[in-house]
Amino acid sequence: MQSTIDRKKIADLILDKISHQKSNLKKAYNETKSKIGCFYIDDLFPEELANACFELFPKQDEMRCLKSIREYKYISAQMDKHNPLLEEVLYAFQDERIIKIISEICDIKSLYADESLYAGGLSLMAEDNFLNPHLDNSHDAERERWRVLNLLYYVTPNWKNENGGHLELWPDGPKKEPLVIESMFNRLAVMATHSTSWHSVNKVVVNDQRRCISNYYFSDYSLKEDDKFHVTKYRGRPEEILKNIVLDFDANLRMLIRKVFKKGIRKNPHIYKKQD
Repeated sequence: MQSTIDRKKIADLILDKISHQKSNLKKAYNETKSKIGCFYIDDLFPEELANACFELFPKQDEMRCLKSIREYKYISAQMDKHNPLLEEVLYAFQDERIIKIISEICDIKSLYADESLYAGGLSLMAEDNFLNPHLDNSHDAERERWRVLNLLYYVTPNWKNENGGHLELWPDGPKKEPLVIESMFNRLAVMATHSTSWHSVNKVVVNDQRRCISNYYFSDYSLKEDDKFHVTKYRGRPEEILKNIVLDFDANLRMLIRKVFKKGIRKNPHIYKKQD
């Protein structure tokens, strides 16, 4: 399969699937738009391609581990270190036709993909891995465009609800109850990112791995008129009172630093550094 399928052919598959469900997806997004707009598509690819994504996914020791009170997961954006098929699949979501149809579904103008994969790429979550409730950084690496959509494609076969590792949306804030979108095999989840789009991933509780291919889309305009620049903000879960205090202080400190250093003290290393 690796020698016969490229990103254009993969994008053709995505476009066909989205086109057939466009009206339902638009309805789903509009029904949730007032809080955190979202929709998902199941059985996105033929099973052979989806299984190949899983089988060719890098191992934990081939990825960067992020471990703190905020999160515990494995990530990679350096796609040339991994199987070429994964890069083709990831960039298929950046095809202009895919961007156009998703912009029509979400009614977002001036929508752009991110070739540098700033904070996107591959993610793996193993046993005890988690991602606390958070708001994504509001902008791209250069602080020129607004981050507006997160696309998450899950590739672990037979991933069950009881395994954990599922996307949680907190439409009423991280002190209320979340809406859970299961990380089902061959599912594409799309969610809006803005100043109140709190989301998280609950802890993986089995000796297995939830694998995901992700993209962010950016825009010249924020999704909310009153949105302002902010760094990634983390919070504790409703029962994590002490952690919430620590994470709130952490977010305020990092925001203060960014007021002094507009692009941060150092560049975020999570980008695709392509060879010349």
